[in-house]
Amino acid sequence: MKEKNLTVIEHIDEIRKRLIVIVVFFVIAVIGSFFLAKPIIHFLQDRAGNVDFHAFTVVDPIVIYLKVIVFLAIVLISPVIMYQFWSFVSPGLHETERRATLSYIPYAFLLFIGGIAFSYFVLLPFAMNFMMNLSADLDIQQTIGINEYFTFLFQILIPFGIVFQLPIVLLFLSRLGILDPKLLAKFRKYSYFGLFVIAAFITPPDIMSHLLVTVPLFILYEISILISKVGYRKYLKAEKKRKLEEVKAEQQRQIDEVMSKLNK
Repeated sequence: MKEKNLTVIEHIDEIRKRLIVIVVFFVIAVIGSFFLAKPIIHFLQDRAGNVDFHAFTVVDPIVIYLKVIVFLAIVLISPVIMYQFWSFVSPGLHETERRATLSYIPYAFLLFIGGIAFSYFVLLPFAMNFMMNLSADLDIQQTIGINEYFTFLFQILIPFGIVFQLPIVLLFLSRLGILDPKLLAKFRKYSYFGLFVIAAFITPPDIMSHLLVTVPLFILYEISILISKVGYRKYLKAEKKRKLEEVKAEQQRQIDEVMSKLNK
């Protein structure tokens, strides 16, 4: 492992440098997102179906515009954020671990996009239909505010983008030897309960939407166990190789010491 003992001040300075890079890319992404926001807003509205949106305050349109710009910017720079996090922790990793974990970033980004896509194309229509049908059953005429709609939308999209990072997170921890996949299997029922509760928080209160979210989360967890097993096997193999190299290096050092004494 590459040793790099940093003081608290040096750690803070390193974090500051990483944050500056993220902020610079964020500003660039915000500028680019300014031109993409309008078509994205129309696209996100279309998924709601035949719904008339209303602005309840004068500033609602600009608030929505800014929310979408920030959301797009965060999505666009998410690989940069992941890379900066990796760069911060990589000095404490072995060379093989650094190469392996760096390759996870593209997959993490794809999973983040996959989680957003799943919630938008699958969950959102069910959520909207449930709300509309419930309003009709209760003889309630819904007047949907555009700001409220986008707030609700982001509350669904962002958590799923994060939850879909589960396989990469567990693979990362297993690859570093921090997490043993056997524990994931051993505590499966507790994990299922936790995922069940999470699904209840991020879905509308109907059984169909809940199952629509819970089942994929369970599948995602099982996939995570399988993937983490692969990562843990690679960790054990790398550790075995490293220890063998250390033994050979120690033996060579002892031989050199003996030869040096004989030469004297």
